[in-house]
Amino acid sequence: MSEPVRIGIVSISDRASSGVYEDKGLPALQSWLTSALHNPITFVPRLIPDEQAGISAALIDLVDTERCDLVLTTGGTGPAPRDVTPEATLAVADREMPGFGEQMRQISLHFVPTAILSRQVAVIRGRALIINLPGQPKAIAETLAGHEKASGIFAAVPYCIDLIGGPYMETRDEVCKAFRPKAAIRPSQA
Repeated sequence: MSEPVRIGIVSISDRASSGVYEDKGLPALQSWLTSALHNPITFVPRLIPDEQAGISAALIDLVDTERCDLVLTTGGTGPAPRDVTPEATLAVADREMPGFGEQMRQISLHFVPTAILSRQVAVIRGRALIINLPGQPKAIAETLAGHEKASGIFAAVPYCIDLIGGPYMETRDEVCKAFRPKAAIRPSQA
């Protein structure tokens, strides 16, 4: 039986949070994660505007109060003045994990030259991993799963969660095969 996992999903958009248009980030995150993980998942969703203090407060609440093991954000990572997700994320971090942002930009550069404008970051807060993802559902799936020329970032997420004391996350290989060193693979999964 797979361990349960709590995942915070946060869509950051002034217009979607005010009802101007339907949010597509939360459903995209929930759909991809449900297809990728064997674990029973409790999703803790948030749809919030592009305001640094509010984003930081939501991230703190999801980790410290809601006890999420993983928090994925979508939106607010470009160069526009209202794009403040990276700053809000770094403000609540215990440690930064720069490889995630570097890899997301590498993946996205295979699809769009403007990927170089993305400022996604990933951090650890307590025993949780927080990752900023792109804003578009297609880009979310591409960066999580990867493609034939670049590994997706989610392959490294389960082992990172292991290392910081979270639940053992089991992926569905046909969607995204998690990487763990042989010594970190549980015998029932070997």
